[in-house]
Amino acid sequence: MSELQDLAALIRANTPLIVVETPDEPRAVELFRQSLVQVWRALYRWTITEGLRRVDLDGESETDTAADASNTLAAIRDADQRGIYLLLDFHPYLGYAGTQRQLRDLVQRRHCLPHVIVLVGHKVELPADLDTMAVRFRPRLPDADALLKLVREEATAYQQEHGGRRVEADADAVRQIVRNLQGLSLGDARRITRQLIHADGALAHDDLPALAKLKFELLNKSGHLHYEYDTAGFADVAGARRLKRWVEQRRRVFVEGDAPPGLDPPKGVLLLGVQGCGKSLLAKAIAGGFGVPLVRLDFGTLYDKYHGETERNLRDAIASTEQLAPCVLWIDEIEKGLASSGDSDGGVSRRVLGFLLTWMAERKSKVFLVATANQVHDLPPELLRKGRFDETFFVDLPGADVRAEVFAVHLARRGFDVADFDLPLLAIEADGFSGAEIEQAIVAALYAAHAVGAPLSQAMLVESLRDTRPLSVMMREQVDALRSWARERTVPAD
Repeated sequence: MSELQDLAALIRANTPLIVVETPDEPRAVELFRQSLVQVWRALYRWTITEGLRRVDLDGESETDTAADASNTLAAIRDADQRGIYLLLDFHPYLGYAGTQRQLRDLVQRRHCLPHVIVLVGHKVELPADLDTMAVRFRPRLPDADALLKLVREEATAYQQEHGGRRVEADADAVRQIVRNLQGLSLGDARRITRQLIHADGALAHDDLPALAKLKFELLNKSGHLHYEYDTAGFADVAGARRLKRWVEQRRRVFVEGDAPPGLDPPKGVLLLGVQGCGKSLLAKAIAGGFGVPLVRLDFGTLYDKYHGETERNLRDAIASTEQLAPCVLWIDEIEKGLASSGDSDGGVSRRVLGFLLTWMAERKSKVFLVATANQVHDLPPELLRKGRFDETFFVDLPGADVRAEVFAVHLARRGFDVADFDLPLLAIEADGFSGAEIEQAIVAALYAAHAVGAPLSQAMLVESLRDTRPLSVMMREQVDALRSWARERTVPAD
């Protein structure tokens, strides 16, 4: 059934109390106005500033009664024909016992016609006895056709405001903008579209990062998510050839939904590996490879001392992420947020894990999950079961060819000509180094060169490498155990 048919069915059934939670009041009013085509009733709208007005298909009447909440309910009780009464932001007045009793009498149809009373607000919290009588109706978010119509309306409005100057619009960019606006209300989508158009009088591909940022700032009310502005490209990542190929094969299906029947869209990967080997960089590169925004969930900010708040924080963060879709959700060092010894935290970790596993199994939104972990033995077994993630990749210490590539990337990034250095020799000297340790060895050599006022040389890099003790040496037993565990259980990223 369509949204309008659902609403008309509630009205035909003479549902006494309907609750509509939405930030978009005008759209809620318009939905009820459109429903009158299918089921005729007198339609009224009430606000504390304007009082009660009739708002049928023919337009709005003058105020019919005072704005006082109690007098309004009395007027509804005494009405001589059945009506639909949209009460905007009325629920705070139900804190008064008299007003609450009046509304209960109306809902229970005492001494009045079978009216339909609708409480509309951004968040409507009712007293328990009224809540049991209410039916909650959630307006659906606008689809792609409605959003495309909105974009065209804003382009026309811009042209009228600027003396006939047309908006320069790239058709493919407009399609992507519409796709990224999905998940927003019409009001929010209109504000963002207007901002993009008025920035430069155009809609183009370079508007997509700004759109993603605006959308994130609008939705991240909880503050538990962090928008990663600098997603890496695969060219910035040395090695990981198998993972890069895996992502490239799934890009079109994930972003465009272009999948043959029976092929499920990709849902996520777990990246295990030695510290410093580039798991975080790969998370950013996956988002760059898909060409979608990257948001990072900080598990540390979710936990709250009050019962139930941690789980609610996670639900809110996940809900915000789904509204940003398509996107990549990155949970860094996931074992720290889910590992717990027994019931020492009152079962919070178990409940958080349960919600996360349920969401991973049932979600329909285009949210690709990238979880990274260093301590695999701290991960709950339920998370590692086959099917939770599409694949589990192991990011190992780089081989000689990848180490040479890491040197080339970091030297070129700092403005050096890589042809001036013997990369294969440096790769041999860096045996057992992670990518992060190679970068820090280059930084140390740069400091040494600066201290003596000399340019960076091959000899300085070799000396810096020989003065460094990598993690594979300092924590040899732990690193060897992790690599041995992963050899038969995971897929190498490279």
